[in-house]
Amino acid sequence: MTIRTTRTTLTFGSPFRLKGVGEELPPGRYDVETDEEVLEGRGHNAFRRVATLLFVPTASGMRMCTVDGDELDAAAAADAR
Repeated sequence: MTIRTTRTTLTFGSPFRLKGVGEELPPGRYDVETDEEVLEGRGHNAFRRVATLLFVPTASGMRMCTVDGDELDAAAAADAR
C-alpha cells in the first residue's frame, strides 16, 4: 500500500467546532495534513483519504488532532460563506 501525504493551511474567519477536537476553536490559520492511500487501476490511479490531522496551536506549542476530513471540509465551506 502506497500513502501520499498532502499539507495545506486553512484559514477560518469565525470560531468553529469539530468532533475530533472537543472544544470550539478560534478563528485563525490551521495546518492540515492529509494521508491518502493510492488505489491503482488500469491506466489511472485514484486516492482514498485515510487520515486527516489538524494542528491546533496551544499555549505550550502545538496539538495534533485526528479529525474527520469531510467534517473539516464542511466547516471550511461554511466559514467561506
